[in-house]
Amino acid sequence: MVRAVRPRMNRGPDLRQHTAPAWLVWAALWTVYIVWGSTYLAIRVTVETLPPLLTAGIRFLVAGAIVVGFLAVKRGMPAVRVTKRELGSSALVGGLLLCGGNGLVVLAERDVPSSLAALVIASVPLWVVVFRAVTGDRVPFVTLAGVAVGFVGVAILVLPGDQPGGTTLWGLLLLVVASASWATGSFTSTRLALPQDPFLSTGVQMLCGGAWLSVAGLAMGEASAIDAERFSLASILALVYLIIAGSLAAFTAYVWLLQNAPISKVSTYAYVNPVIALVLGWVILDERLTVPMLVGAGVIVASVAFTVTKESGAKMPARGAEAPEPGPALAAAE
Repeated sequence: MVRAVRPRMNRGPDLRQHTAPAWLVWAALWTVYIVWGSTYLAIRVTVETLPPLLTAGIRFLVAGAIVVGFLAVKRGMPAVRVTKRELGSSALVGGLLLCGGNGLVVLAERDVPSSLAALVIASVPLWVVVFRAVTGDRVPFVTLAGVAVGFVGVAILVLPGDQPGGTTLWGLLLLVVASASWATGSFTSTRLALPQDPFLSTGVQMLCGGAWLSVAGLAMGEASAIDAERFSLASILALVYLIIAGSLAAFTAYVWLLQNAPISKVSTYAYVNPVIALVLGWVILDERLTVPMLVGAGVIVASVAFTVTKESGAKMPARGAEAPEPGPALAAAE
């Protein structure tokens, strides 16, 4: 779920000129839809045989190194220099998004199907609205009402009931905390001094988040439990897919979309991705779909679609990187 740069929920009209061919915009959109929607499935396959936190750390360290390295080669070393303040901000945001967000998703998916995980994480935009309201931002009542409905959908998914086999309450609660952490990182990033270049900002956040995840994995003793003979080819290929497709290809498409398409159209990934994840988990991994899952999915997706539409209808274009996967932040999550 390495959800990349995310449009800020700012006020004012979208003043950009959108001259890119429609077919190219839709090609980029479907790249984001499918790739970020599939990252939950890829994570589920990865954690079957690979150490979760260390693997996630490697994913973002490699992806971040590729992004920063490419910028250094293409633009020169001065282009990738960051100030101490920018580095500190990137470490904080990367920790919230990738360690607190993606890291908990990875841990949760050992016990929770990928489709169910994607649905709970789909609540991230709702959390962002809550944080805005708590910090004094004026949020229309109708938007708050839509957010409240969305959290009812989350409750339907989390409360004990007809859950898919093997699903644990602990895993579901980890996902709720992960979505809150992801939203905190997204919300906080708009108030911190991050590198202005979105590619550099995301690359540095990946490196910082990857470092946090690696430290967390070592602290949990994952290194001593590594058994390379148990690593399956499917898990290794899933990790490669997460690095190349999830953290690099989809991120590039997303940044391009932010510069060439209306925010209202780009933001649709927030409620399309969970639907893609639901279908892929059912078709490819044969994950069981229960009535509470389908009801909760419908409530959450409708709430997020309503909220995103209200929030992006009259907003200014994004500034810099907010980090989403699979979510409204760094494709990590995704």
